[in-house]
Amino acid sequence: MTEVVTESLTAQFEALHAERVSTWEPEKLAKNVERRERLVAEFDPSQVVRVGDIVEPFELSGADGSALTLDQLVAHGPAVLIFFRFAGCPACNLALPYYDRQLWPALEKAGIPLVAISPHLPEKGLGDIGERHGLHFPLASDRNNELARRFGISFDRHLVPEGQPSPGWTGELTGIGTAEFPQPAVLIIDRDRVVRFADISPDWLARTEAPAILEALSRMDEKVAG
Repeated sequence: MTEVVTESLTAQFEALHAERVSTWEPEKLAKNVERRERLVAEFDPSQVVRVGDIVEPFELSGADGSALTLDQLVAHGPAVLIFFRFAGCPACNLALPYYDRQLWPALEKAGIPLVAISPHLPEKGLGDIGERHGLHFPLASDRNNELARRFGISFDRHLVPEGQPSPGWTGELTGIGTAEFPQPAVLIIDRDRVVRFADISPDWLARTEAPAILEALSRMDEKVAG
């Protein structure tokens, strides 16, 4: 599967960070950077989902409330899963449209499902990000971060902000009551429910570029052809 990718997601994140450096209060910026650095320092690759793992059945809730199961996703071949934080996440609002432009067309042509997964609840506006950017692929809610926890990719599971949560606090959007979210991750699961590609980033400003995903799918095609 060869497609020409003309954008860099990394460059977009670098521009986002540069804007924050020039516009944010130093204390706010330092807190953001420290949190990202802490997550990177605490990341243990041995504790997260890996290539070769077999994925047990799961069920997600679509943005429209419909059920979406693993069996449905891999019924005819591999599926690509993208984990993101929530609909208002600035980095997610760069990443998902990027994948829509640079990844979805090739997957749609090949008949490979692509789904973006977040603990953000459908009834709390999960679909907002899809409507905002006109995304072509479905969004699904991983209620209570059950799948992210199974894959070992959730973080800040017990962190609750100090003081009273403000209106629209992310804990309300997920219904979890804490600041727990999945780390940015891309998984490719084949028809036999085996993980064939797994890229997990503890830093939410470092995410998988589309060419790496397309290359992984191409390698799968070559093995099948061989």
